[in-house]
Amino acid sequence: MPKPLIGVTTYLDRARWGVWDMPAALLPESYPRLVQAAGGIAAMLPPDAPATAPEAVARLDALVVAGGADVDPVRYGAERDPRTGPAAAERDSWELALIDAALATGTPLLGVCRGMQLLNVALGGTLVQHLDGHTGGPGVFAAHTVKPVPGTRYASLVPEAVTVPTYHHQAVDRLGRGLTPSAHAEDGTVEAVELPGTRWAMGVQWHPEMDADLRVMEGLVAAAS
Repeated sequence: MPKPLIGVTTYLDRARWGVWDMPAALLPESYPRLVQAAGGIAAMLPPDAPATAPEAVARLDALVVAGGADVDPVRYGAERDPRTGPAAAERDSWELALIDAALATGTPLLGVCRGMQLLNVALGGTLVQHLDGHTGGPGVFAAHTVKPVPGTRYASLVPEAVTVPTYHHQAVDRLGRGLTPSAHAEDGTVEAVELPGTRWAMGVQWHPEMDADLRVMEGLVAAAS
């Protein structure tokens, strides 16, 4: 059986390598490594015209919406908190279109950190724009325990409480249409969400690409196979 093709969204930022200093489509190599370790083939999806999202998703077996910048509060009808980071309008538009296309076609979908927040926003939810205690400082991951909600798809993959790498200062506030929480941090923060039923759509607030635990990504790859 061919390995499933898993699209992973990317940053669009300035980067330096060798003699070059120019705009680049960026993705930490830990994302494709995680996809590969779980049995998939990774394909980078840099920002593109939102109208092309259905065509892109049609060529994929599954979609990963990667972490990154804060979601622009205008996307969920909120005033900007001073602690919310700069908008990434091109990424927001592209990734929301990809999420819509994946949900419309039943393409398996995993949102990571920002990706989970975008999934919530795409379904009409809102975000807490700032909370403390979920990073280890600028550029440093924190670690805390998340507990699965019994009976959820996430709990079927990871039935026990686990310590995960985390780096976020925003979180789900009002849940989007149809989403159910499937894991919580000890402070009550929603750490995973999913759509119940036959569609495989899940978001995790932590960073599985920074962990040795393959089970969430293996679940996505299995759904795409």
